[in-house]
Amino acid sequence: MADSRQLDVKMLLEHSPEKLLDIFFTHIRNVWRVDGLYFLGIEERFGTEAATDIDAYCHQAMGSIEAKALIKTLGLEKRDLDELVTALKHSCWSLDLQQKEYRKEGDRVVLTVTECATQLTRLKKGLPVFPCKRVRFGYLQEFVRTFNPDLGVNCLLCPSEKRPEGAWCRWEFYHK
Repeated sequence: MADSRQLDVKMLLEHSPEKLLDIFFTHIRNVWRVDGLYFLGIEERFGTEAATDIDAYCHQAMGSIEAKALIKTLGLEKRDLDELVTALKHSCWSLDLQQKEYRKEGDRVVLTVTECATQLTRLKKGLPVFPCKRVRFGYLQEFVRTFNPDLGVNCLLCPSEKRPEGAWCRWEFYHK
């Protein structure tokens, strides 16, 4: 008898590549829905500061876990800035961002999130913009440090800072 994974693979291979991508992106969105629901539950019960503390802890740990997994899965060996961007583009966070731009600027790469579903959902629910800098910066710092400690990340813009039209957050990745 085949194991469950083999049966799951067989079932999934019955779908077209387009349908498999739909399933894949649905599951990524669901991961972020759970993250948001946990955050909202903690925020409602214990306040934004407690929810942010827990969120920051979880996302920092996830940065390292995800970087290690992507290095292995994608077979990244050079671990230079280009491969860091490849890993970031394959991260669960980046894949969930519907509107983003990665731009090479000299010896650095700048990622701009032009539309943030998390923030837009909060606004739609009548909640204030979440000051996510601490959470996201911790995730990205740990992702980059795990990927290659000779690379770095700076936050150029992130809520709750005043932002220009068309940008929710902006990050630069560089050689130290």
